[in-house]
Amino acid sequence: MRRSLLLLLLLLLLSGSYLVAQPDSRQLEQYFQQGEKALSAGHYAEAEEAYEKLRRLDPGIAEVHGRLGLIYFQQGKFEQAVPALRQALKLKPSLPNTDILLAMSLSELGKYQEALPGLEKGFHQSADPALKRMSGLQLQRAYTGMAQDNKAVEVTLELARLYPEDPEVLYHASRLAANYAYLMLVKLSQKAPSSVWTVQSKGEAFESQGNLDAAIAQYRKVLELDPRRPGIHYRLGRVLLSRSQESSSRAEAAKEFGEELRIDPTNANAAYELGEIFRKSGEPDKAIERFESAVKYYPDFEEAEIGLGRVLIDLGKPDLALPHLRKALSLNAENEVTYYRLSQVYRALGNAAEQKKALAEFRRLRSLARQQDDVSLVRSPREVTRQELDPAAKP
Repeated sequence: MRRSLLLLLLLLLLSGSYLVAQPDSRQLEQYFQQGEKALSAGHYAEAEEAYEKLRRLDPGIAEVHGRLGLIYFQQGKFEQAVPALRQALKLKPSLPNTDILLAMSLSELGKYQEALPGLEKGFHQSADPALKRMSGLQLQRAYTGMAQDNKAVEVTLELARLYPEDPEVLYHASRLAANYAYLMLVKLSQKAPSSVWTVQSKGEAFESQGNLDAAIAQYRKVLELDPRRPGIHYRLGRVLLSRSQESSSRAEAAKEFGEELRIDPTNANAAYELGEIFRKSGEPDKAIERFESAVKYYPDFEEAEIGLGRVLIDLGKPDLALPHLRKALSLNAENEVTYYRLSQVYRALGNAAEQKKALAEFRRLRSLARQQDDVSLVRSPREVTRQELDPAAKP
């Protein structure tokens, strides 16, 4: 953060006009020009030397101390930046943004309590996006350092809203969120070590780590404590599918999804997963029934719409498959699987023009996916099995 040259545009703008009116103005002006030229080029050592000469010639100029504070900050010399910025504010309390730069310097030194007022001012009151961003990142750091986790999370959420594509903001947001989640889980295990919530959280943690056998054991403990707890049979089914795609594992998973639907008939995810198992096992009528149940309770269920279209294509009913695939396309126009299935439908319906268009879009998306990381592999919060192409599928 401290290396950002954007600060040069945000902080003290030393006009030099005051220099001309001072005694020895030519020498003062010479050092000023040298300092500004070096600073604009990022030559901080040279800038520091020039402004130190200015300070010695006239120690009563607030702007010179402020400029020195900025130079020290840019070099990471925070212990030197703090007294220079304090002196600048002592000589001229209204010097723009100097209190915010001082707060950032104090934060870098771990003096969070003292830094808070300036950081909060920079983040909540500054109209400049770059200064607000830097203040926010430092404020996030200060709150974390002071163990004020709730406030740190609030700042993090606001930063993510203001700068949704900023890599540094996203990095610190993910890091803080993970740490906050860990702290909450520790607190949960300390306050209620035997509660169903603690056991469930352990199961979810093991699942996220890929320790599937341990996750299954914890989820079964949850059901021992609360046999009708919603969502647990579904999680068990998902873990069983993740562990193995063998027919025996699918049968065991199907049993868990069925149990979930007995507890909660509106669970669209469980209905979809059961439908997908029936589709793969060659039971199309049962698959259609479950897919239709999934879209009934969750009308914007893209994967279920594709699944329905796929089964209807296999049954030789392309006319019935078409509206489901169009719905899936309206939900996500970047899914290559949808275009592939559409091309099959249009071919079966004899619509060569639309088939050609669907194939062209399918090939474009497939080529794009091969050129870059497949970010779509990141699971959505619904965590359902994605509809995929058969390995040997050709349009």
